Amino acid sequence: MVFNLHTHTHRCNHATGTEKEYIEHAVSHGVKTLGFSDHAPYCFPDGYYSHFRMTKGDTSDYFNTLRSLKEEFAGKIDIFIGLEAEYYPAHFSDFLDFIKPYNPDYLILGQHFINNEYDGKYSYIPTDDESVLKKYVEQSIEALKTGKFTYMAHPDLINFTGNTDVYLREMKKLCICAKEMDIPLEINLLGLMDNRAYPKEIFFRLVAEMGNKVILGADAHKPENVYNENVISKAKDFIKKTGVTILESVKLRSVF
Repeated sequence: MVFNLHTHTHRCNHATGTEKEYIEHAVSHGVKTLGFSDHAPYCFPDGYYSHFRMTKGDTSDYFNTLRSLKEEFAGKIDIFIGLEAEYYPAHFSDFLDFIKPYNPDYLILGQHFINNEYDGKYSYIPTDDESVLKKYVEQSIEALKTGKFTYMAHPDLINFTGNTDVYLREMKKLCICAKEMDIPLEINLLGLMDNRAYPKEIFFRLVAEMGNKVILGADAHKPENVYNENVISKAKDFIKKTGVTILESVKLRSVF
């Protein structure tokens, strides 16, 4: 694995290590391209605080620190500076206005909540409610159609425990849209490492059948997880079981 666009920093309040430690670990393990995509700042109303993302006040330091390191490690590794963001319909336009001056290299979609977070449901909470599954798919499709996202992180984050046929029917809609928009779907290595409910074999067999593009994402919250040999081994087994083909790189989609 020489290409990873899914890397976090301490600013999200649930990752550890310095940016330089992430980069040094990547360089020492032969990673050629490293993208940072910490959880994006969002402009919520009425003082609502989202505990798992960087604040608006952290944003300048995030970009300035990484741009300095990009220069320091030039010639050793290609560094890109992006953000992992949800699509929150009521606030997406304001979010784009806020980040525009920083000119991020890319966005990846990580739809952790449906609706607008403060009035929605966490996507990973187990549910057999078909309306929650449908809303997740509809909102994710709306996000992809904005054309702002380079790829979708953990597209199978939605933890639907209901009827399998219903799950496949709805998730097929997501696959169709991603294919039409030429947006890759991520096999999330953190999920594999922690034995989470994602990545799901049933979903990625569907992805293989539909012919979607697929990318590996470390979702690194510690420097040593930018490249983890044990997780890479698990990923190879998962790829073999599901029949997907992995992209070695992906073209960054311009945000603005």
